Amino acid sequence: MNRVLAEYDSKKIFVLEWNLCPSQENEIGENEIMKTFLAKVGEIERKTIVIDAADVPVGRLAVKITNALRGKDRPTYTPHVDTGCFVIVINAAKAKLTGTKEEKKIYTDYTGYRSGLREKTAKYVREHNPERLIRDAVWGMIPKSRLGRAQYRKLKVYAGAEHPHAAQKPETVKF
Repeated sequence: MNRVLAEYDSKKIFVLEWNLCPSQENEIGENEIMKTFLAKVGEIERKTIVIDAADVPVGRLAVKITNALRGKDRPTYTPHVDTGCFVIVINAAKAKLTGTKEEKKIYTDYTGYRSGLREKTAKYVREHNPERLIRDAVWGMIPKSRLGRAQYRKLKVYAGAEHPHAAQKPETVKF
C-alpha cells in the first residue's frame, strides 16, 4: 500500500494504492490499480441544510440528520474525518412520535445527588423542551468519540419555524 499524490477536481489529494493479488490482476489488468479517496480536513466544503420536522417520525428524521452530520450522504465520506454538513432543524415541536411513545417513552435525568433520578414522559418533554426529542434521538446515533462530539455540535434545533441562520444561505431538504 503506497500513498500517492494525485489531482481530483483541481485539488491535490492523497490516494492509497493497493497492491493486487494475482487473481485480481487478470480481471482488472496488470497496470491498473484500485484507488481509495481520503478527504483531508482543509479541503472539505461544508453546506448548511434546513430540515422541516413537522409531521415526520422522530426516528426516521434522526437517521437523515445523522447521515448529513457525519457526511455519509456524500461521495466524499471518510470515516475518520468530519465531512458532514451543518444541519438546522425547524418545527421540532411538531415532530411525530409513533404508537404510544407520547405517554410511555421516558426521558431520564440525574441531578448528581442521592435519589436524584428524574423521569419525564415524552409528552412533558415536548411541552417544556421540544428540541430534546430530536437532539436525544440524533445523539443516540452518533459515535461517542471526539469526532462524534464535533459532528453533533453542527446540529441546531429550533421548536418553531424561525431560525437565525439566514446569513449562511441554507438549502431546504424535503422528506
